[in-house]
Amino acid sequence: MNNTQLDMKRLAAMDAARATRLLHRVREETLAGRRPPIAPRPVIDASWQRMARLGLDPDQGTNSVLLRRDELEQRRRTTLLAEVLQTLTGGLAGIADASLQIMVVTDEHGRVLWRQGNSSVLRRANGICLEEGAAWTEHTTGTNAVGTALTLGRAVQVHSAEHYVQALHDWTCAAAPVYDPRDRRLLGILDVSGPASTFHPAMLPLVGSVARLAEAEMRERHRGSVDRLRAVAAPILCRMGGRAVAVDEHGWTAAVTGLAPTDRVPLPKSFGAGRVWLPSLGTCVVEPLPGGWLLRVEEENPPVDPGAGATGRVVLDLSRPRRWTVAVTGEAGSWQQELSPRHAELLYVLALHRDGRTAAELADDVFGDRTRTVTVRAEMSRVRRNLAGVLAHRPYRFREEVVVEVLRPEHPEDLLPHSLAPAVRAPAP
Repeated sequence: MNNTQLDMKRLAAMDAARATRLLHRVREETLAGRRPPIAPRPVIDASWQRMARLGLDPDQGTNSVLLRRDELEQRRRTTLLAEVLQTLTGGLAGIADASLQIMVVTDEHGRVLWRQGNSSVLRRANGICLEEGAAWTEHTTGTNAVGTALTLGRAVQVHSAEHYVQALHDWTCAAAPVYDPRDRRLLGILDVSGPASTFHPAMLPLVGSVARLAEAEMRERHRGSVDRLRAVAAPILCRMGGRAVAVDEHGWTAAVTGLAPTDRVPLPKSFGAGRVWLPSLGTCVVEPLPGGWLLRVEEENPPVDPGAGATGRVVLDLSRPRRWTVAVTGEAGSWQQELSPRHAELLYVLALHRDGRTAAELADDVFGDRTRTVTVRAEMSRVRRNLAGVLAHRPYRFREEVVVEVLRPEHPEDLLPHSLAPAVRAPAP
């Protein structure tokens, strides 16, 4: 056999046993520094060289320290991939199950967040630590579709003995990166893995297509959220003089007045209501909007007083039996949004306890179970997306400078009648 190069079509055309023997021999000769009968694919050869430089042992296992359950849940809550998980699973989970494979979604660090698919393969995957919370970078697991796709930033298929670590030679996998369509930031990896006998070259383009479909959905979701923010901000900006811009939580512009249009305003990581200096605008007064922020540029741009805060008023209207709202009023205007039953409960408890509540205390207040902190944190994360300007955390509380008013129904028993929360059903203070 001459020293030509392997490719997936050639492997697919071979008898499975012959292809497996060939890949094992190519890996054995290459790692020993000898000339193989046929050259490995460039993507695999480059990865093997990286593994050799790292000093990774090809005979090592694939175990890794799993994320703690609370950290896994935190990563799931905070990734954009959660918003398109139904698209990812709907596009691949059923196919993976039917083809005796599993679908895996990781974060940008190669940590497995979710997996679905064939039950017997899921059990088998536990034996190689392909489970939720495990790390699958090249540094931890050698050449594999997830880790190599993370390294290269593009779709990769790895089959049988193309894996650097011998423990993975009975597996085949195809993975594609998923990017945030707004700024092309890597969000994570979509992967399909299974026994080597399930290999098919068509799996790679399929995985890539589903990843692109998820990105398209995120793009549409972002456009929709910016449109909703624009609908709220435009009337406010029309009533204002001077320069101002409404941006979403990540700084993407929804509406502007008195300024040259720009796609995005860079925001610092620690950002909230008050006065803040931004390199692109100077000193701004920041007020919360549903799903974003109003940035009013101070014409004089005086030095920022770190202790200054934007005061406001919050009216929590629980007076009606099935429609609860929160209204926030600031210097530039006001806005209102409806509340889900759970969010109404949480805000009511925080209005009762202006000194704040820990996650455990809120869990006890709402569920009567102090251990349900993961659920509380997830719900409070959603609440603070629109109310970050008037809510603080550690502990969760309304900010001190905010005036809070609760409108209750005429009869105490009509307060959130759906609720079983101990703090709601307790006698009013």
